[in-house]
Amino acid sequence: MNDHVAPVQRFLVHHDYGMGGLWWWVHARSAREVRETFAEVEVVDTAATVERAESWDLDEVRVDGTGVPGGLAELRARREAQRGLDGFGALADREIVWVRRPWDHEDGEGRTLYLLEVEADGRRLRQVELGPDGPGVRSDPDDWPFNPPVVDLFDPELVGMEIDEDEFEAAWLRARHMGEG
Repeated sequence: MNDHVAPVQRFLVHHDYGMGGLWWWVHARSAREVRETFAEVEVVDTAATVERAESWDLDEVRVDGTGVPGGLAELRARREAQRGLDGFGALADREIVWVRRPWDHEDGEGRTLYLLEVEADGRRLRQVELGPDGPGVRSDPDDWPFNPPVVDLFDPELVGMEIDEDEFEAAWLRARHMGEG
């Protein structure tokens, strides 16, 4: 029996809410423990960003602590609500996941369907935007000025959106590149 428990480390944690982000230092045994405890966060390990963050006045919390600041407390509560649902964490340990995800337009003008190829941290590798007519529009990181995580692979709702690689690849091949007429 292995009684070894990983030592607690300090992780830089970010939540991108679209027009900005929230940052914290979280003490945990692993990056996975952080992502499993708080919904919609990423653990940032880019050396330059971590070094810059050292000069920021960020809250420091324990992953299992009670004194968690407001924004992070909401993300913990969201994760706790997901934890008991079927499918919780089912996609979390995959290197690549393909999903079909609808997004409502902010102006209330309907939905757009996206087929996404995402990596383990929830960032898009490629996407196909499917409109009501035509084969769709494909894009990749070279086409996006920013590429924050767009899915949380612990989210149980994502399981129902999963598609297989063949479906994604077929749509990718049919779609025109976003720069093409």
